[in-house]
Amino acid sequence: MEYKQWYMEYKIHKNRPGLLGDIASLLGMLEVNILTINGVEGKTRGMLLQTDDDEKIQLMGQMMKKVDNITITALRQPKLVDILAVRHGRYIERDSDDHKTFRFTRDELGLLVDFLGEIFKRDGHQVIGLRGMPRVGKTESIIAGSVCAMKRWTFVSSTLLRQTVRSQMSEEESQPNNIFIIDGIVSTIRSNDKHELLLQEVMNMPSTKVIEHPDIFVRETQYDYDFFDYIIELRNTPEEEITYETFTLNYNDL
Repeated sequence: MEYKQWYMEYKIHKNRPGLLGDIASLLGMLEVNILTINGVEGKTRGMLLQTDDDEKIQLMGQMMKKVDNITITALRQPKLVDILAVRHGRYIERDSDDHKTFRFTRDELGLLVDFLGEIFKRDGHQVIGLRGMPRVGKTESIIAGSVCAMKRWTFVSSTLLRQTVRSQMSEEESQPNNIFIIDGIVSTIRSNDKHELLLQEVMNMPSTKVIEHPDIFVRETQYDYDFFDYIIELRNTPEEEITYETFTLNYNDL
């Protein structure tokens, strides 16, 4: 069998001396490798494991249920959020109703960049929406995530350098492996016919598109929220409300 990775998470009821050593010894006897281990939010510990025998994982899970000091809370093949939780020691906040919406605050930019970088490493068609007020770090996070993924980024529209609306791209800029950055307000309120044609071409490419202000983009185009694979919200503080009335007027005035 090929080697597979697994994510195991357990809650500690009594952190007695030697508890981690006992668990590591059990994994060692089963020849299950520990790739990464970290505390995850309080008295919870997460591990990335590797083995070439799925039955060993099932057996380990049954044995762990007999350990009084811990409770297994997850034993599965790792999701992206599991890998990042072990790496950063905390889970990304996720919308309880819409599981494709993830929330970050400005002091979590490192976690956001890592999250985007892992998504950007994937090839093929995917669309990410990024909500946030001006100057919160949206575009900078996208660029940093592209660097982490070792991908080139291409601005289709942007406010980073004033208000940029592209009508054409070079052959190097239009490679499907690039990360295409679209400002959902600029591309709809400040667009022209040539830009709309370019935007349609980019949206049909088998590539990664990141759309800032996705709500305006959905409101002004034929696309809906089902078109997005991820929606990311970035706030200065957890309580900050993301509204568009206060700054969309500035786009119309320019």
